[in-house]
Amino acid sequence: MHSSVRKRQNSALHAAGFTSRFVISYFRTEAALSKPRFHLDLWLGFIIQNWALDVGQHVAMLVLSADWFPANRPGAAEYLHILYNVTTPLVLLEMLERSPRMLPRLAVRLSIISVVMGTSLHLATDSITRRLVLIGYQLHLSVRENPVMKNIKPSSLVGSGSDPQILFSPINHLIFSSYVPLFLALFLFFSGCFCCRKQETMPAAAWMLLVPNIAYYWYLITEGQTFILFTFTFFAMMATVMHQRRRGMLLDANGLFLLYSFSAALSLVALWVVCLWSDAALRRKHPGLIYVPQPCAVYTLHLRHNNQT
Repeated sequence: MHSSVRKRQNSALHAAGFTSRFVISYFRTEAALSKPRFHLDLWLGFIIQNWALDVGQHVAMLVLSADWFPANRPGAAEYLHILYNVTTPLVLLEMLERSPRMLPRLAVRLSIISVVMGTSLHLATDSITRRLVLIGYQLHLSVRENPVMKNIKPSSLVGSGSDPQILFSPINHLIFSSYVPLFLALFLFFSGCFCCRKQETMPAAAWMLLVPNIAYYWYLITEGQTFILFTFTFFAMMATVMHQRRRGMLLDANGLFLLYSFSAALSLVALWVVCLWSDAALRRKHPGLIYVPQPCAVYTLHLRHNNQT
């Protein structure tokens, strides 16, 4: 009789203890989930490698003296680009692995392979651009208007199928580059940044990283000539937000960080275009409907001559 009563008491105590532990763990989980899950290390590494390696290579090509690095050897820009080719696939792979949305392995592998191929093509074209700049190629002029290209014999090479413009035209530069898998990876990560709780707010660290991230996206649109792809990705993000809101899903801190960055970058590009709208020299280089001047062309046209003077 006493043994059965003790068993009942022990089972009741065990159930009470299990219930209390479950309640405590439940509230701890809810408290953890209520905090913004912002991937500070991921975004910080993404921004640092973009500014130090991607933007840094163009700055090194234009600012550093040509005498420091002979034309027959790789320069500082090439070394920075090689490092960028290594770090970018690793950062994007880490981003796709942290995405709450399960992605097919084949899609992830194809995206990383496309990034490697695109960055390798960028390395070749940027090396050609650096050596053309060393012999007098002017970035704010088209291929046919450059004095260097006018001296090529026979003259039929300029404008034919072997025209160097085939490497630098916006369409070919977009197709054979790493920008398509880059924006695809960002969109896939964004599509998983939704939660069914109340609207999250970005932490203070996210607001601090927002400014350099916006500036890099502006550089990516202007120098990389990715306005169409960037705008298409932005509208795809907005469509995803409206679709998820109908299901009661809201953006988390990482999704808000991406959405604010894209929105502000487009506004910054619009301001950049308005300021350079009446520039006749840049208009000749970008005669099409979409007019987005490149920062390197603006530097060689307006700033480089003044610095040398």
